[in-house]
Amino acid sequence: MDLNDLPLAEFAFPGPLRDQLVAAVLSGAKTSTSALVLGYERDDEPLPEAGRRSAVVDSEGRRVAVIEMTEVRVVRLADIDLRHVVDEGEGDESVAQWRAGHEEFWHSPESREELGDPGFTVDDDTRVLAQRFRLVHTV
Repeated sequence: MDLNDLPLAEFAFPGPLRDQLVAAVLSGAKTSTSALVLGYERDDEPLPEAGRRSAVVDSEGRRVAVIEMTEVRVVRLADIDLRHVVDEGEGDESVAQWRAGHEEFWHSPESREELGDPGFTVDDDTRVLAQRFRLVHTV
């Protein structure tokens, strides 16, 4: 398997949060993740599908692991369930706690800039890509 041929799996933005999330993937604590469907639509990028393998990159851009999507669902933000929250491996113990942290991230200047909308906000009907994956390989 050539990691250079795989699409990239980038968790958050380079920096401390990405480092934390990548460490959780490598330890096996993180087996799910969330993204805004809007981001894929704005980039005209197809949604990932189960079976897709991606190279996880750290804050330095190094490929450190390979993950394989096992489940991909589009759900309303209000419909994220506790199992998904716990499997994100970020220590959240409730959906409300998870949502507060993710809203803070999605409302950050970096996220809003990436989306091209300085006033972007989420609500209950915001479509979220809830992805479940398994760790296939570490470098």
